[in-house]
Amino acid sequence: MSGAHRQGPVVAIVGATGAVGSTMIDIIGARETVPWSEIRLVASARSAGKVLRVRGEDVTVLELAPEVFDGVDVALFDVPDEVSAQWAPIAAARGVVAVDNSGAFRMDPEVPLVVPEVNAADASNRPKGIIANPNCTTLSMMAAMGALHREFELRELVVSSYQAASGAGQPGIDRLYAELAAIAGKEVGVRGGDVAEALAQAGLGTDSPFPAPLALNVVPWAGSLKDDGWSSEELKVRNESRKILGIPDLKVSATCVRVPVVTTHALAVHATFGREVSVDAARKVLSAQPTIVLRDDPAAGEWPTPAAVVGDDPTWVGRIRQALDFPDTLELFVCGDNLRKGAALNTYEIAETVAATL
Repeated sequence: MSGAHRQGPVVAIVGATGAVGSTMIDIIGARETVPWSEIRLVASARSAGKVLRVRGEDVTVLELAPEVFDGVDVALFDVPDEVSAQWAPIAAARGVVAVDNSGAFRMDPEVPLVVPEVNAADASNRPKGIIANPNCTTLSMMAAMGALHREFELRELVVSSYQAASGAGQPGIDRLYAELAAIAGKEVGVRGGDVAEALAQAGLGTDSPFPAPLALNVVPWAGSLKDDGWSSEELKVRNESRKILGIPDLKVSATCVRVPVVTTHALAVHATFGREVSVDAARKVLSAQPTIVLRDDPAAGEWPTPAAVVGDDPTWVGRIRQALDFPDTLELFVCGDNLRKGAALNTYEIAETVAATL
């Protein structure tokens, strides 16, 4: 299909009116140049007919249907798993390269799982016509871990994540704001049950995306329950890291924690390498990466925090230390905006990688 477009390929954004789709439109709008001759917006019947501004032009949202993919080269899917599972193959069958941000295809052996800074070449091997975008938690550390792996040969990862409420979608954001409003100005959190009691008094029941109050709290759980007490988010960190980095026997253990932050995931990473590594050498490698911001001066109080990183495209890295009791091991702290690099931006960067080959 690529030869049909003299001025450039056509891209479709499926789920254009959702949180990630809206972020994708913002990212495209901020680009100095784009490779697309047309940007087509697609959503459910409920959102069809809306007019959105894209790069200075009004674009009408189309209803999701097979024919919206006619003439499209690349389709970006920012929709729930079940929607992607149904529609990405339909798009691929019509000759479209489907780049999927859901979890529907990530561990399919015939679908590459791509982070362009790490494994861009994998995007060209797509037997099903589909490319998957990793989970936002895994993505938050991949630029850094990919760079360090190339230099020092990563062997083991122990990760603790501090995940923002927006990782649970708009319901997560809404719930956190509602909880904060319910406890504002009240003396809560000084004895057991105070926060939950205040939420109950405010009429906030247990129909929450989180299994415990998030305001003034941290919740050691994200995702659904899997075997042996692991959560789905924790297993994603393990399985996706192995696939992206191309290390099938990488040892990984993760603990995922939800924190009262709206946007931007943070991770404390304990990484062991097969080659000798030092803090100075790691800083040199990371500072050379164009999509990484190194903020690492504890004496000056400089390190990454979600509040500083939100809205930014790069991954921020700091608190780099040689592990005290573990040889060839570094400790570092990583922050990445989970709605940008963790979702919309990486999906779009995959699309640009594909467009360069059309």
